[in-house]
Amino acid sequence: MDLGAYIDDIASNGRLHFTMEEMARALGVSQVAARAAVRRLRQKGRLATPYRGFGVIVPPEYRRLGCLPAEQFVPQLMAHLGLDYYVGLLSAAEIHGAAHQRPQRFQVVLAANHRAIRCGKVAVDFVARRNVARVSTIDRNTPRGTVRVATPAATAFDLVGYFPRCGGLHHVATVLAELAESITGGDLVAAAPLSPLPWAQRLGHLLETVEANAVAEPLAGWVARRAREYVPLDPRRSLSSAERSTRWKLLVNLRVEPDR
Repeated sequence: MDLGAYIDDIASNGRLHFTMEEMARALGVSQVAARAAVRRLRQKGRLATPYRGFGVIVPPEYRRLGCLPAEQFVPQLMAHLGLDYYVGLLSAAEIHGAAHQRPQRFQVVLAANHRAIRCGKVAVDFVARRNVARVSTIDRNTPRGTVRVATPAATAFDLVGYFPRCGGLHHVATVLAELAESITGGDLVAAAPLSPLPWAQRLGHLLETVEANAVAEPLAGWVARRAREYVPLDPRRSLSSAERSTRWKLLVNLRVEPDR
């Protein structure tokens, strides 16, 4: 069996990923020879290698991307690496129908920092969150199986917690205005203990900014029972002219203006 026959065989069974080790074993060649064979088909656009030792078959409809779409190989890659993960931040918001504009990078949350992936025109960025395995997720179908996605409530907390990775607080508020339609106040209260308390304080303020008051109300009670100190809305900005929000124990040092 040559490499062309091998990839045709696994693709006929609906599988578009492989490891160099298993491919070399199937072909009866060394991994050096296997990498050389992959390199030749990669130059023809038939294969891509988003991660060392891990390859994907690129069907004709994705040749312009130079890779499979991220959601079609990230779950398989994470399984190969043995890592807990979920799709989060703006990518999760898009999956939940709350993308103000299509994210340029597919954002994945892991327990530790990981180098970004660039595969053709596909970009995957990783965000570190130590308790990734405890965050609530749901499975969404893809053409190649399922992908694990943060729930809308968990996504809301991550958008606020990692707002510099999400285009800033103005953009986060814009996304929250749409995402709030998929969240209840109870969802937020249930998700809140898994995130730092200042995330809840900032999230509540932003939800009220976009007039999602009913969603924010239960979270306000949760924050009131726990918050003892004022925290800045944007820790990167000066507090010299900040206004105090007693409701959220927040130093509002930025006037957030979401796109309408």
